[in-house]
Amino acid sequence: MVGLHEGCEATYNWRMRLWILGLVLVVTGCATRQAPTGSVIFVHPDGAGLNHWNAARIYHAGPDGQLEWDQLPGLALYRSHLADNLSATSHGGGTTHAFGIKVPADSYGMNGQQPLVARSGAPHSIMREAQSRGLAVGIVNSGDLNEPGTGCFLASVTSRQASEEIVAQIVASGADVILGGGERWFLPHGVVGRHGAGERTDGRNLVTAAQAAGYTVVYDARELAAAAPRAAKLLGLFAHKATFNDVPEEQGLPHYQAGAPTLAEMTSAALQVVARNHRPFLLVVEEEGTDNLGNINNAAGTLEALRRADAAIGVARRFVRRHPRTLLLTTADSDASGMQVIGTVAKAGVPVPTPYDGRDGTATLPFDAAPDKAGRRLPFAIAWIGPYDTYGAVLVRGEGWNSDQIRGAFDNTDIYRLMYRTLFGIALP
Repeated sequence: MVGLHEGCEATYNWRMRLWILGLVLVVTGCATRQAPTGSVIFVHPDGAGLNHWNAARIYHAGPDGQLEWDQLPGLALYRSHLADNLSATSHGGGTTHAFGIKVPADSYGMNGQQPLVARSGAPHSIMREAQSRGLAVGIVNSGDLNEPGTGCFLASVTSRQASEEIVAQIVASGADVILGGGERWFLPHGVVGRHGAGERTDGRNLVTAAQAAGYTVVYDARELAAAAPRAAKLLGLFAHKATFNDVPEEQGLPHYQAGAPTLAEMTSAALQVVARNHRPFLLVVEEEGTDNLGNINNAAGTLEALRRADAAIGVARRFVRRHPRTLLLTTADSDASGMQVIGTVAKAGVPVPTPYDGRDGTATLPFDAAPDKAGRRLPFAIAWIGPYDTYGAVLVRGEGWNSDQIRGAFDNTDIYRLMYRTLFGIALP
């Protein structure tokens, strides 16, 4: 009986060890298995804080209405501080989004003056890593293509002022889509392009270089719409500088250049290219007018820029509904000049007092809100705290794949983490 008991016990112990080993293998496999992946559309309305979106809603949809931005289910409070500054700069903030590391404020795709290793351990941005893994990538900007909100994803330089080198690196990256303004940085000094004379001092013609690399080059909204369905690679140069006129409204210039595509049109065209053949992709889209026009305190221009940013978000939302394994993510890196709506100083037909802005500039007739539920169009003025990027009240919003992760407090490095998890299925610390 003793031998039988020992034999049963040995069998039991052997089975128990086998069961534990199997459990360990299952748990280990679950811990290391990558999560399902998707594509990312990151829309960056530069400088657009909660106060900007409140103003845009009141003006374009009415105080009881909703923008596309309002309807995004993901919601978190954005923390914008950098390694050495509480207020973000555009290039420091853009670098943090692209690399997932807090950097000094004066950084453009680098750690100040030093090379930067991304949070994943890669020696380059998340867009470059996506490209190396076979994903389609693209950038869209309503400003010059050297703007850091998109440029930091493809270029690394020691100075934000190194516009020639930034644009050269962007073209050399081979990104599938490059759309924006700033034709001046693509042509040698004095060479006349579609929108004006080139300003490069190194003699390089990046338009011909891009064409040789397989890019279809387009210059206006009509050409963009015609090329997008068939172009393998797409370069759009839609203005000499930015596609908007970042000057005070008192100068009387139109807010945006005639003939240039809107941000929504550029986003729609870009999606046609990067999503072709059902490839996963990373597309970064920036409305720069929300920042530049805000920081010169052009209230009417800022409201128009916000409308355009919201329309691009609408394009992305419709894409997500058709392609649910796509994350739409949107935030700013700072709050441009603290834009605020003030109704108490505004009366219909009476100019707003200095220093407030009305629809034609300081001390002009007030804006009229879109109708509320009762059909009233209430007057309002715009106030600014000054020409600065501030910490402000910036929100992260999102919809689609992994957007349930957008909640609570969201550090600027979390933008990278969420994009990385969506693109590659790996949760980074």
